[in-house]
Amino acid sequence: MSAAEPNIDVLENRLQRVAPQLLALLLIDQTKSYRSKQGTHNIFWATSDYAELGPKFEYHEPIPPELITGKYGTVIRPRVLKAKDAQNQRSRTMAEVYTPAWICNEQNNLVDQAWFGRPDVFNQVAGQTNWHTNHTPIEFPPNKSWQDYVQALRLEITCGEAPYLVSRYDMTTGDFIPVPERIGLLDRKLRVITENTHRPEDWLHWAKVAYTSVYGYEWQGDSLLLARENLLFTLGEHYEARWGERPPLEVIMEIATIISWNLWQMDALKGVIPNSCHEEIQYNNTLFGLETTTIQCDGCHEDELLNSHHNGTYCLVKDWTQIDKRSGKPGKVLRFVDLF
Repeated sequence: MSAAEPNIDVLENRLQRVAPQLLALLLIDQTKSYRSKQGTHNIFWATSDYAELGPKFEYHEPIPPELITGKYGTVIRPRVLKAKDAQNQRSRTMAEVYTPAWICNEQNNLVDQAWFGRPDVFNQVAGQTNWHTNHTPIEFPPNKSWQDYVQALRLEITCGEAPYLVSRYDMTTGDFIPVPERIGLLDRKLRVITENTHRPEDWLHWAKVAYTSVYGYEWQGDSLLLARENLLFTLGEHYEARWGERPPLEVIMEIATIISWNLWQMDALKGVIPNSCHEEIQYNNTLFGLETTTIQCDGCHEDELLNSHHNGTYCLVKDWTQIDKRSGKPGKVLRFVDLF
């Protein structure tokens, strides 16, 4: 399929029409919402690419559904469908360079080679820019099970549209990749689930486990939304390929909630929401009257990465293997920096 074909792009108008609550979930900033006493908060643009559309599209503004649907329904598009000058601008300002699917595949193969203890588990590299999929069921080492593989944690750093986690399309060409040929880390987990479950309810149970095991963070809000959408639509595409129908909406909602926690907006060097570190003004009464002192963020002056001295908002994630004391449900909330 060519880059011009629309089905690689998750159309927000379609999401809003079919299930508006899904789009709302995919826009949530769970860190801000969890800390807030004033309801839910959304991720923000964190890019000036759309500022010409009006004040609500400026860098620090949140992204509500109405700004990406209706007449704005094609505002957010995959990088490959953007104009070339827009692509180049983002590369210059945010070092945004998307990796070809064949490179993602080779690097993911190395991850699996380390886990399985042997090469070419899911496919063999064919030439410089292709691969041949192994269509026989995956065999597991004597001391590891398919369930172990589904639960193994994976993190894509600065994930963009999440090409290492899911490979719905080649991020550089826009070519749609059929489900049996996909090479993402989550795609591989879903393939293993398909090969080892025989009822839809079992498939969906282990799919939830797989989604709780993959994480990713991104600075720019539009790219983060695209990544979240790609993970969500990956669920439906794999399920339909296996069972010939769409998954139940209540399950899709559960998965969307997991995705909104596991893919989040973050300044990776600080572990905080982008641009949330700030100056603080200290007021002191002296013999000469009221004086003010500007105090910089301590953490921003330290050389150590991911230190705990920033005054910004530290990003929260969930450990889905533990119970959260506040909610009493699976998914213990903790700061990302506390994982290290």
